[in-house]
Amino acid sequence: MAAAAQTHFSPLGRALVQQGKLVQADANQIQAEAAKAGITFIEQLTQSKKLAPKDVSLFAAQAFGLPLLDLNSIDVDQIPLTLLDPKVLAAKRVVPLQKRGNRLFVAMSDPTNEAVLQEIKFATGMAMEPVVVEDDKLSVLVKKFGESGAQALDKMIGEDVNLDEIAATDGEAQTDSAPTEDIDDAPVVKYVTKVLLDAINGGASDIHFEPYEKFYRIRYRTDGILHDVAQPPLAIKEKIASRIKVVSKLDISEKRVPQDGRMKLVLSKTRAIDFRVSTLPTLFGEKICMRILDPSSATLGIDALGYEPEQREALMNAIQRPYGMVLVTGPTGSGKTVSLYTCLNILNKPGINISTAEDPAEINLPGINQVNVNDKAGLTFAAALKAFLRQDPDIIMVGEIRDIETGEISIKAAQTGHMVLSTLHTNDAPTTLTRLMNMGIAPFNIASAVILITAQRLARRLCSCKKPVDIPQEALLRAGYTEDELDGSWQPYGPMGCDICKKSGYKGRVGIYQVMPISEEMCRIIMKNGTAIDLADQAKREGVSDLRRSGLRKVKAGLTSLEEVEGCTNE
Repeated sequence: MAAAAQTHFSPLGRALVQQGKLVQADANQIQAEAAKAGITFIEQLTQSKKLAPKDVSLFAAQAFGLPLLDLNSIDVDQIPLTLLDPKVLAAKRVVPLQKRGNRLFVAMSDPTNEAVLQEIKFATGMAMEPVVVEDDKLSVLVKKFGESGAQALDKMIGEDVNLDEIAATDGEAQTDSAPTEDIDDAPVVKYVTKVLLDAINGGASDIHFEPYEKFYRIRYRTDGILHDVAQPPLAIKEKIASRIKVVSKLDISEKRVPQDGRMKLVLSKTRAIDFRVSTLPTLFGEKICMRILDPSSATLGIDALGYEPEQREALMNAIQRPYGMVLVTGPTGSGKTVSLYTCLNILNKPGINISTAEDPAEINLPGINQVNVNDKAGLTFAAALKAFLRQDPDIIMVGEIRDIETGEISIKAAQTGHMVLSTLHTNDAPTTLTRLMNMGIAPFNIASAVILITAQRLARRLCSCKKPVDIPQEALLRAGYTEDELDGSWQPYGPMGCDICKKSGYKGRVGIYQVMPISEEMCRIIMKNGTAIDLADQAKREGVSDLRRSGLRKVKAGLTSLEEVEGCTNE
């Protein structure tokens, strides 16, 4: 009987008996109890306390020539859990440690279990490299990682989220269910809400939900940089996508084409956050990007945006004029919308009629007539502008001048007694004027209508933990400083990293601006079909700081680092 029972032992169990580490009778009893409980021999051996887990793991490593690892010494956040299904972790009592090429290192308390190794090899398509670990520590990990997706999400959320009110922006009653959802998806509903709340509290500007072949990840864009924040189970990617599409009023049955929508997260009676939602079909599911539109960002005030005193004065003088065109330029994500909305808030008074055409309207501004353009329905920027001119406007804001028709109507409105604010995607202020000319707008119309152009970028602001850095004088001169400025009266700073900034060294962002009023001499250059270089030279003669020079002033003031300025003004 003993011999028969012994045949059921794993090679590690037999080796323990043969080497005298374990008495045969004890081994037989442990094997019987393990079979009755439906667990492995090594797991039952640990529970019986006949041998210490540390002694078993040390013996296994020496007997079979395998590496030994203390699981307490590793960072569990770095474990590539997405390589294996959570149910496999619990059932097979293995934890993936590291992927190196086509080899997967897996932690096992019984590295001689060939059946498990072959099963994982088949599931992952990789060669197995077993690493011996203590069984009790392995039990803690597989218990932590082996929960079902819903249990893991529910545990992650806990009871600290009481916010269930997600409303549509059109004011209709919002339902929390969809044909694809049932009561078992409640943790997913809570989890999505939790993700949105964490993004808002962390100051993120965008949230990315990204499905891949073997994992699913969520990333936040904070201060212009994307950061991984979570990797929920791959099995719930469809439920997450469905939940977001339901509250965004999108077609949950349509997964083949991109869709755009909006949703609102009600935080309190006085505060609600809007989200602009975009879905994109990818190889392994729908990628969802959500832009966070916080109305409070539009009410910061002009002083909070980071304009230099002379730049602020020039901008205020321009927007207070009765007619003309003010253009804000810069790449996507450079803060153009916040700058325009800040100007509109300053101008928004009971005696003023303001209309905006946007694609889409990002932030709701009470007292301002906002229109969403809809190209499919024929409501283009140009069509909206034509309608505005029959609505007795004082101020018109156009989301973007994309074509000659929109440009010409905007110019006409600026020439006929209206203040027009708009944006263009150009690198700096001088190239904006040549861009308008390249569109086909007559130079004399540009010269008579445009009164100011501001170009802008956003650089990451140094956290309070910033540290002084030594930068060679040659590097400072190459960056754009003059020898007179390098007189030793100021100290450049760089990032260090602390708990407040999550070790990045940066917290928040600071605007870098080029504010260029259109002078009479610039009008002459435009009328003569001058180039952007001619306009830039004239702006320099008139004391207008370009983006690099404005950025260097922010470095000198200790607000940001030289690397940030060089990165965002490197044209």
